[in-house]
This record gives sequence, C-alpha cells and structure tokens, in this order.
Amino acid sequence: MPTRAKSTADIVLPLFNEAEVFEQTYLGLRAVIDKLPYHFTLICVDDGSSDATPALLRRLAKHDKRIQLIELSRNFGHQAALSAGLAASKGSIVLTMDGDGQHPPELIPEMLRLLEEGYDIVQGQRADSVQGGAFKRWTSGGFYRLLNLISGTHVMPGAADFRALSRQAVDALTSMPEYHRFLRGMISWMGYSSVVLPYSEPKRLAGKSKYSFGKMLQLALDAVFSFSLAPLYIGLSLGGVLLCLAVVEMVYVLSFWITGRTSGLAPGWSSLMFVILIVGGMLMVLLGFVGVYVGYIFQEVKRRPVFLTRRSQDGAKNRSGRDSKA
Repeated sequence: MPTRAKSTADIVLPLFNEAEVFEQTYLGLRAVIDKLPYHFTLICVDDGSSDATPALLRRLAKHDKRIQLIELSRNFGHQAALSAGLAASKGSIVLTMDGDGQHPPELIPEMLRLLEEGYDIVQGQRADSVQGGAFKRWTSGGFYRLLNLISGTHVMPGAADFRALSRQAVDALTSMPEYHRFLRGMISWMGYSSVVLPYSEPKRLAGKSKYSFGKMLQLALDAVFSFSLAPLYIGLSLGGVLLCLAVVEMVYVLSFWITGRTSGLAPGWSSLMFVILIVGGMLMVLLGFVGVYVGYIFQEVKRRPVFLTRRSQDGAKNRSGRDSKA
C-alpha cells in the first residue's frame, strides 16, 4: 500500500536584531516540528539587521537544509518582512511567527490540525501579555475599538502575527499590492473561513521589543487610513456643524434688523476672531486629512516595492515586493 505523501508547510520568521534570542527560538521550534509529519521550510527574513543575526542565520542554515534565508537590502519594517516571506513561500500551508520566542511553537500542531479540518486561517490571539504594561494594553485596546468602529473590517483585539494560512489564503494575501500594509486587517478583510486560537504570551527570551511607540503609531495610522474614510467624513461633519452655526448666527443678526434693534449690534472683534479661528482650524484639520490620503495615493502610484531583497538562499537578488506576489 503506497504511503501518503507528506504535506509541505512553510514557517515565515521575520527577524531584526534578534541575535541574542533566535537560536533558542529555533531550537524550541525544531523540537516541535521534528515530530510532525510535514516537510517544513523555515523562511528566515533578515530585515536589515545591524547585529550578528545574518551570521547566525547563515550558520544555522549550514546545518539545517530546511532553512531558507532571505536578506532584505535594509530595514523595511516588520510588515514588509512578513510580506517578503509570504511572497517566497511555496508550501500548501504557511505559518507566520516572530523570532523572539513570544509565539509558542507548541501551538503549531493544533494550528495544523485546524487547517486540516478545513479552515483557511488559524489566527493566534493573545489572551494576555506579560510585557508592555497598562499603557500598552490600554492603547492597544483603544486602537482596535476605534478601528472596528470606523472601518467596515473587523480586526480582532489581541490578534498577533502568529497564524497559519492555507495556500489559497496566502495567494489571495500576496495578490494585494498596497504599499502601506496592515496584514492583520488585510487578512480579516479577505473573509476566508477562520478560527481563533488563544494563547498566553510568554516573556521574551532575551533582548527587547523592536516595536517602539513611534512604530506602533505608524502602524496604527496605516491601519486607519488604509481601511477607513472616517477621517474625511469627520472633516465633512465638522464643516456641516460650522455651516449650521453660521446660519444660526445669520438668523440672529437679521432678527435685529427686522425688529429695528440695530443699535444693539455692538461690534465684537473678539467673537469675530473666535469664529475665524474655529473655521480656520477646522479647515486645516480637513485639509490635513485630505493631505494624508493624497500622500498615500502618491506613494501608491509611484509603484515602489514594499521590500527589496539583497540576497536569498536560491541566489535571487533584488527581488521586489511589487510584482504579482507582493
């Protein structure tokens, strides 16, 4: 009786200055996948690291032929590095996880089982967080509530970039060429059958998080302006409110002329300046929103790649993230 061929599974690991921790992450990952009946490929994407991460990856790749190394030409960011790994993947199943040890590899067998049941997406969800403190939890929760309120796409609070995808879902995701990428929202937008897998986030094995407040803010802005036109509607609503106030003011002034009480109309420089400042401020806010959207359009029409590859294990160079697999 012929034996059943093993399925292929790729694991995409974006890395930026993780020389202190990745070898431990790799050993923990290997301890799990070595027991599973799949042909695994570990796609390690070096996102322009300035420490010993590239040397570590090359050393590990010499001893484990399952490692496929991709080096980006510079630091393009976490979402771009994930996109590079997804574009290079060929397996029937693709998993994405960070290399800092905070995505437990022990959940991989359960993720694969759920995909085998017919789901296209198995989304890891942080049940809690051991790092970041109350401020990070509060801002993260507020961001997801705001995004879900103003956009037509529901993004799960606590969703992480720890997930498993079917080949169909990966192909759909890599067919989206936008420059400003918020993968959690893009995956939710696709609408494929999905299931949530909660997990407790362990402490980092070493080092510190590369997601600074500035990077988190930029990701939040990318999400809001990529998935919602609400800022423009807010500007339009404020303009409508000001127009109504202007009509009320006009009626009020006309009432003095109709009733012959024009002597009661004392010139009011301060009130006039107040109205001018309010109107001017609202116009500037609205123009700012429009400017951001125009800037996003400008970056899209230039068609610059999401990432550039300096070197990959298969010898390809200068691979771009703007082709059909970006």
